[in-house]
Amino acid sequence: MFDIGWSEMAVIAVIALIVIGPRDLPKVLRTAGQWAGKARKMAREFRSSVDEMVRESEIDEVRKTVQTATHYDVGKEIENTIDPGGEITRDLDPTAPTAAPPEAGNDAATEAATGAGAAPDPGASPATPAEPTAEIGDTAPAEATDDHREVAG
Repeated sequence: MFDIGWSEMAVIAVIALIVIGPRDLPKVLRTAGQWAGKARKMAREFRSSVDEMVRESEIDEVRKTVQTATHYDVGKEIENTIDPGGEITRDLDPTAPTAAPPEAGNDAATEAATGAGAAPDPGASPATPAEPTAEIGDTAPAEATDDHREVAG
């Protein structure tokens, strides 16, 4: 600790023997030993109190971590990760109201596309679709509109 070798200790012992004397030297050494013991005891108490404060602070941190872990809802976190908007939950919930189907329009274009308002042509065969007719202002040929016609059923 102080990096004192045997030669320095011998010099100190000789000086102490000359200054204090052989008769009082044992009393002085015993008193110095008691002081050293008290200093060590105080250092040990200080170290233990510091260690206890560190343990208490660590225990408080661990206690807070445990409290947050016990209040952590794993199911809710999984649900938020998988379905953050709640769409899947609404789709799978049997008590949730279902969306109404879109209403069919009553305009002539919808009826012509679905064939609901048109009377069957007696001269046309049932297996072939009717030829589309071009209206005034149409620039596309009649063959192009026949490609993607939907049939309502």
